[in-house]
Amino acid sequence: MKYAWLLIYLVPIVAIFVWYFRARWRKEEASIRAAEEAIEASMLEPPSLHPVIDPVKCIGCRSCVMACPEQKSHPVLGMIRGKSRLIAPANCIGHGACKHSCPADAIELVFGTARRGVDIPTVQPNFETNIPGIFIAGELGGMGLIRNAIEQGRQALDSILELDGLGSGNGYDIAIVGAGPAGFAASLGAMKAGLRFVTIEQDSLGGTVSHFPRGKLVMTQPAELPIVGKMKFTKTSKEDLLKFWQGVETKTNLKINYHERVEEIVRDKGGRSFKVVTNKGQYPCRAVLLTIGRRGTPRTLGVPGEALTKVTYRLIDPTEYAGQHVLVVGGGDSALEAAHTIAEQPGSTVTLSYRSDAFSRAKAANRSKVEAMAAARQMRVLMSSNVREIHPEAVDIEFKSKVHRLPNQAVIICAGGILPTGFLKGIGVEVETKYGTA
Repeated sequence: MKYAWLLIYLVPIVAIFVWYFRARWRKEEASIRAAEEAIEASMLEPPSLHPVIDPVKCIGCRSCVMACPEQKSHPVLGMIRGKSRLIAPANCIGHGACKHSCPADAIELVFGTARRGVDIPTVQPNFETNIPGIFIAGELGGMGLIRNAIEQGRQALDSILELDGLGSGNGYDIAIVGAGPAGFAASLGAMKAGLRFVTIEQDSLGGTVSHFPRGKLVMTQPAELPIVGKMKFTKTSKEDLLKFWQGVETKTNLKINYHERVEEIVRDKGGRSFKVVTNKGQYPCRAVLLTIGRRGTPRTLGVPGEALTKVTYRLIDPTEYAGQHVLVVGGGDSALEAAHTIAEQPGSTVTLSYRSDAFSRAKAANRSKVEAMAAARQMRVLMSSNVREIHPEAVDIEFKSKVHRLPNQAVIICAGGILPTGFLKGIGVEVETKYGTA
């Protein structure tokens, strides 16, 4: 009889252990697959701030995995052999929640890796660079997370308010370069403080955020904007966030000089003021706040016809290309996402041109999507091809040693951007290349 009672208790306990270890095994297998996919796609370099996990200190509690806000939409961290691992480095966008959740202090947040350095400008705790009067906040300083960038924009503006000489002279108190999260917050702060300011943006409101894919979850924590107060939503898409910011821009009458590119920043002889030179004018000012992001200026192809109005360097809305012949140039995720989303539009004809023979920089999901649509003849993929000339109603592409002319109404070039490192060094800002250091 006593053995019967033992079985009654033992069987459920054994069942629980079996269920636990099977679930743990399945999760570990999923983590291994995700890590292998990242290796296969050569997506091993984190774009910005990311965790380095000490396997000796890691106790395998999974707190970091559960804390990562990106984990539900795509893998970032995983458990392998009972230890936490960064299994998909390219998916990490620097939330830092993993470090704060680790009870064993096994995580350090760093920039760059041993193989690939990341250029980070040297800034003081008040966001001022080595040049007095020039400040940097947001993604350019390594903080790509929207909430952090907004907070940095506010804090940098507070530091600028402590400068002497504001309100004097005939120029501006501050020139804010960039209208992304940090620049937008700083602009509202300058307006609230009654400063004479100008905000210059080479593209559109949102900066890097406006280049994200449609529907992308871009914010997972609340943030506070000057004048507006706390932004009440905690999770929102790119479209909803930009719509909210556009509403704020309209209600506050905030003026932003769009489609204006800064070409030079000249320091006066006394070192107490600057002249910001753009492609449209000049702005004398007491201080400069750079919030330009890390994407830089879009890289061009340098071919005849690239100046035509039908040529763009990012996809905003795929529906506007319905019924058109569209050429997409590039082999990264932005190019592949643009190609397959436009190919899904009624009546569209999409050609994807890439100079290499493999999409080594794109995620497996995007590569699979493009390969499936190409196999179904829903788009044309031309590997090892190069655009030679762009005409008003056609494009010339060199493919298999021959130049082919294709009908075309739109060209989207996703060839990356020219990083602003050279610009920063040109104005005297110190830049440090970090190889896996904080």
